[in-house]
Amino acid sequence: MFLKRVIIKNFKSFYKTTVLDFPSKITAIVGPNGSGKSNIVDAIRWALGEQSYKNLRVETSDDLIFNSPKLAAGFAEVELNFDNSKKLFPLDFLEVSIARRIDRQGESKYFLNKKPAG
Repeated sequence: MFLKRVIIKNFKSFYKTTVLDFPSKITAIVGPNGSGKSNIVDAIRWALGEQSYKNLRVETSDDLIFNSPKLAAGFAEVELNFDNSKKLFPLDFLEVSIARRIDRQGESKYFLNKKPAG
């Protein structure tokens, strides 16, 4: 099992949709200061269920949603796509998608293969 793709929508410093494809094993994500590297890690942690705002380096759930003086999004969403060809997830899918979405009212929802979970 490995992470194939991360889709980030309006999460922290990422406005609109950002797709990060990982076609094979990766060792590191590199970039200049301020480019959002740590926000990618925060996005992955959050999608996997992190509950602590302190661990996500924010004060409230509203801080997870992209906001600027000129633009403000109404929600944030992070989707993780995993290769499941070795069936490490007990599901009959070659690819498994786990997603989390939060809106400005603080309502958080989880999705498994694009369907609401829990």
